[in-house]
Amino acid sequence: MDSGKLDRTKPEIPVSPKSLLDLSKVIRLLEDPLTERHLFVLKKLLKRNHSGFLLSELADISQILNICAEKVSDQPKYASVLCEALEICSSICFLLRFPFLKERTSDELIYAQDATEFLSNMGHLMRVPHAEVQEHVVELVRSFFSSDAPTDLPEELQATSAVYRLQLLERSDLPKTLLLSMAALQNQPSIKLQLLQTLQLLSSASDMNCTLILDAGGAEMICLHMNDGDLSGQVLLCSSEILWNLLESRSKEEAMTQLSSMECVVSLKEAFSFVLEITSCGSDLQLRNYLLVITTLIAENPNCPLIESLFAKQLLGFITFPELNSSSVQKLTYSREDLKMRKLLLNLLFVMCRNVAALQLFREELVMVNLLQLVNPPVAYPEHRPASPHCFITQQEELQLQALDGLASIAPVMLHDYMSCQGNTCLLLLLERCTNKDAKVSRMAQMQRCIRVLRSVTALGDPAVNQDLCDQGAINQLLGFLILMEGSYDEDDVIAVEMMSNIQLILSELCETDLHRKELFGLEGVKMVVRFLKKGPKKFYSGLGHNKLVISTVDCVWSCIVGCCITEYQFLAKEGASLLLDLLQASPRCIHSFILATLLDLCNNPNTRPQILSWRDVSGQTAPRVLLQLWREEEEELGVLRNQHGGIKDPEKPLLTGFQEDSSGFPADTPSAALLAMSENLRAKIYLLFCSLGFQELPGLSAGDYVTLGIVRRYLDFKVGEVWNEICSELILDGVKPIRSDQEALRSICKTSEETARRLMEDQTRILEEQEEEEIREEMLIYKEMKSRQKQQEIEAKSWDRYISRTSNYNILKEEKAQRKNYMESNLKHENAAADRPAKLFISHILAVENTGDQGPAGVDVTLARTSV
Repeated sequence: MDSGKLDRTKPEIPVSPKSLLDLSKVIRLLEDPLTERHLFVLKKLLKRNHSGFLLSELADISQILNICAEKVSDQPKYASVLCEALEICSSICFLLRFPFLKERTSDELIYAQDATEFLSNMGHLMRVPHAEVQEHVVELVRSFFSSDAPTDLPEELQATSAVYRLQLLERSDLPKTLLLSMAALQNQPSIKLQLLQTLQLLSSASDMNCTLILDAGGAEMICLHMNDGDLSGQVLLCSSEILWNLLESRSKEEAMTQLSSMECVVSLKEAFSFVLEITSCGSDLQLRNYLLVITTLIAENPNCPLIESLFAKQLLGFITFPELNSSSVQKLTYSREDLKMRKLLLNLLFVMCRNVAALQLFREELVMVNLLQLVNPPVAYPEHRPASPHCFITQQEELQLQALDGLASIAPVMLHDYMSCQGNTCLLLLLERCTNKDAKVSRMAQMQRCIRVLRSVTALGDPAVNQDLCDQGAINQLLGFLILMEGSYDEDDVIAVEMMSNIQLILSELCETDLHRKELFGLEGVKMVVRFLKKGPKKFYSGLGHNKLVISTVDCVWSCIVGCCITEYQFLAKEGASLLLDLLQASPRCIHSFILATLLDLCNNPNTRPQILSWRDVSGQTAPRVLLQLWREEEEELGVLRNQHGGIKDPEKPLLTGFQEDSSGFPADTPSAALLAMSENLRAKIYLLFCSLGFQELPGLSAGDYVTLGIVRRYLDFKVGEVWNEICSELILDGVKPIRSDQEALRSICKTSEETARRLMEDQTRILEEQEEEEIREEMLIYKEMKSRQKQQEIEAKSWDRYISRTSNYNILKEEKAQRKNYMESNLKHENAAADRPAKLFISHILAVENTGDQGPAGVDVTLARTSV
């Protein structure tokens, strides 16, 4: 058969798998033991498909390549054919220069399984003991990640998409096969390096590839072989990048588990030591930092034997400035890579401090001393100064910030070491230098982290730490700094808002249990709290930290003001209780409990009650009405049964919430639902507030408010009844039968609670009826007034008509004049007759005197009675 003639008459890439050569016949021919025409047919097949393989052909092509692979060991001539086929796959058709080709769009779905199996078979070709074949297989996989696109495909063919190709790769076991083949390449360093570079590409392409590699124990295998005789360091660099990719994938936990063995940690230690010895250029420094990142990531696993392997002890020697110590073996330069190394080591401290076993090592290596030395670095430069002194100062500042971040986590777990190294003094001095007006540059970052450290150590509530801070004047220093910031900060400055809230929390911790410290908080502290309360919660949900600032301000009132008569009177003199009520009404529901608790403790001061009762909001509502509205909203949230007017609906369940009904079947060893409900909602606090304010003569209440007030007043009685009902239910559930006297007592108690609820229901009905009657009376008065007004309008209209008629009709005017004249004559006769009668004498008696409230004589209303003499 003349292949050249066929090439001239047929297109380069067939549009049908059955054109020119039938692949099934080629397979049958290859399986024939007669080998005279095998190589001829294979070369003819490769020449025909030199531009790529169709998706529909991949199953047969895969079988052909497998047959060739089996024949390579006996007949090396097949190796060249196999290499040529792989070269077609990698450099011409396979994947991103000329991808798998398709004739129709549906081919991607139809032949997806064939393409997946083809890729898997390509990985299995690594078993062929031929270096050139193995190299072409690795090159084939790497061609997946080429960025070139096909430009000269025939019109009838299309390239597969990049997403489709990646999905094929993830569904195959190619990454796993390549990893397992690495053990056979120990004597072929060049191919091993190419294989590692290919695995690096695979691990960085998708998380699924990382999972496939980890399923074959890839992290452990790569780590154990990362030090195998490669003086150039390329194998170590590539292995480090693969491990980093695996640790940052979705299967991070599995990678950490594999790398947390003693063998892997020792391998990392050897690699780190090797890199320290050969460190001479930027790539070596970068590799050293890669190993530190990997070490930090696996240190998050509490089972990682960093301490047992002595790797951690080796690393702790580089925490501070080794160049300041003339006995230091390793001299670090002032390059960016060395700075990154120091920062990575400090970050490793933060991770390791979660392990209790690491704390003893920290003490032995004087970690706390080194951290505080970085927080307050020495002023003098080292013997071998850098080219630019500014470089040294910049590195000091960066390490200072990193040390402060680490100190915030380490100081609470090493509190004794922190105190013995005078940590509080060190931080207060740093804060004073940062807030000094003579400072030439802003030290906002240092102040932020310094306050974080103080917050972390005071949050423990250790008396020695807090007393040491107070002895050094921390209250006045922090208070002055807070007042300074409050007057100059931008409301959108997240750092400033965080610092102010942390300072308030520190002051709360210091003053909460000590009366003298509350007195030190004093008038300046009260003024500061009042200014923050006046800001209100308008930016509570802004995401800038104002929610924490509002909560810390209320906490500051509770801890620094309430409980000390001096600060309480100063706070109330500045309308502090009214400000808390303003905040209560404007704030979200999540902090109502906190504000109510503060108000409740403040009510122990007798000046609080008048201020609360005189408070009015912008709409004129009083404090009792706002509290009752909160009660109704709370009961609606809890699912309490109430009628349409807010009264009791079921006398057997006057306070029962939906949660309590669901938990009614729990045994006696579980917490009481009735008592849990008291601590988890606002009703108990509102009840206690009304106990302080009183239940009588409360201003601004409506009939509905009085209905709710009746429930509030009986809250404790109903709660006691709930507890006894729970006791009865638990006895029944546990199968305990009380004696007759106890049964009667339980029945009497439960009946008393129910009767109280029924009486309250009657009172609520009476209140509503009286309200209805009052509304009817007011309605009748309105109707009477309307009727009187209408009658007056009718009289005025009639008078106006008469006036119009008199002026427009002369006869009516004459009649009107005659009637008036007769009326005047009759009155004159009566007056004359009265003048002829003798005058009577009268004696007046005062019957009643009433004060009308007006000024002067008009303010007295006297009722007289006359008796004739």
